[in-house]
Amino acid sequence: MKLSDVTWDAYQRKDGRKGIRNKILIIYTVECSSYVAHEIARKIEDSEVEVIGFGGCTDNEYAVRLLISLIRHPNVGGILAVGLGCEYLQPERLAQIAIEEGKGGEWFYIQEMGGTGKSILQGIHLVRKLKESLTLVPKVTMGMDELVIGAECGGSDYTSGLAGNVVVGHFFDSLIEQGGTAIFEEIVEAVGLVDLLCQRAANEKAEEEIRYTYEKALDYCRSVKQYSVSPGNFAGGLSTIEEKSMGAIIKSGSKPINGVLKVGSIPPQKGLWLLDSTPDPYWMQFGITNPNDNEGLMDLISCGCHLTFLVTGRGNVVGSAVAPVIKVTGNSHTYQRMEDDMDFDAGRVLSGLCTQEQLTEELETLVCKVAGGQLSKGEIWGHKEYFIPYKYQDKQVGRCRA
Repeated sequence: MKLSDVTWDAYQRKDGRKGIRNKILIIYTVECSSYVAHEIARKIEDSEVEVIGFGGCTDNEYAVRLLISLIRHPNVGGILAVGLGCEYLQPERLAQIAIEEGKGGEWFYIQEMGGTGKSILQGIHLVRKLKESLTLVPKVTMGMDELVIGAECGGSDYTSGLAGNVVVGHFFDSLIEQGGTAIFEEIVEAVGLVDLLCQRAANEKAEEEIRYTYEKALDYCRSVKQYSVSPGNFAGGLSTIEEKSMGAIIKSGSKPINGVLKVGSIPPQKGLWLLDSTPDPYWMQFGITNPNDNEGLMDLISCGCHLTFLVTGRGNVVGSAVAPVIKVTGNSHTYQRMEDDMDFDAGRVLSGLCTQEQLTEELETLVCKVAGGQLSKGEIWGHKEYFIPYKYQDKQVGRCRA
């Protein structure tokens, strides 16, 4: 298949980007308003209406920046921000950002609305109003060269580094050759591989960013006594964090790494990028390195990923809010056992049923179908998980600031 010839219909956004979905986000601005937000979505019963939010009452720049990046995401056509009335995060400001982006933006406070019941009714009214505005979003043609795709590991076993992550790496190489953009993360799963990563740096600045990010992540893991390896990894045949790291990094493929992105930042140019989701040094030192797969997926999506890969040897069932998740496993037994949830069986290459080239072409075909509107397994089930924690992170890579 010649990827450059494949196109599909997409949604044109004011900032020039194109979306593969046209979603409405109901955003709660504190945990106290989350119930109302979820009830509005439940009563609307529309798969393109999703709920995300931040539970904290107090200021957290990282969380605010991440939410704003999701409002600006090309898959999002409008938002309703639901606040209680006494939290730091202001729903009116979030709605205004959406409007500035040429999208629908509505908001209210539950306290001012008069409580739960009245707020739910108002929310339903406003979401229906937003849905009408989505019909006016212009449709345009989109191709692989305009896609931004992210990759995350979760529930890794011995097949992840032999098949699952390998086919994603080959796909990333092909995507970049076609002019697209790929983002991989989990620097905390690169333990022992800093020299390999730096050898792939596109330039001196990229090498400096990679090395700084690696050392920062390693220092943070030591300080909180938490590394990204689990009992499930050991049960799946991985013996050490270094062995897991080899599998995790191979999903990035072989192309030069242009540099390091921070959570919520958009790649300044096409090609391959490393995403840093590790907290930066701060006196409160809150936010562990890699709390769960849903946080990692949200971090990737905040950088503009139209869709993401979740590579899992032992299996996973999650999707994500805002962007489709394609779940890839290198373990054919896992695929057979969890076929209702897994999108792609990369383990066939290990049993000789297909070549790596054939496998990569199949994954390319699946990506084109999902980008064109076919639902991923997670979307079919209605999985829309997300996780936005308290965390501190600088906007730029520490030692590489201009």
